[in-house]
Amino acid sequence: GPAGGHTQDGGQDTSFRWQCVEQPIGKLLFQRFLEGAPGFAAAGALWAELEAFEQCEEGERAEAANKLRGRFFTPGGAEHCGFLSATAMAPPTG
Repeated sequence: GPAGGHTQDGGQDTSFRWQCVEQPIGKLLFQRFLEGAPGFAAAGALWAELEAFEQCEEGERAEAANKLRGRFFTPGGAEHCGFLSATAMAPPTG
């Protein structure tokens, strides 16, 4: 959609994305909420780790991705994010 306009399609998604992802204060508060809520702490930790992953050098990415998989995507793990769909957990293509 057009850059900058968060009301273009009036969708809940866009509004959430704008408030909780694109706005620094909204994002901070939402992450704090996740970290402090039982059951959502793993999601908060995953988000933080994914942001760190995006800053990784190319050479470190494979190892970082394996750590992420082991920590968050392994059933039975302490921080298993079972709410993620199979699609979300599929390795990125391209």
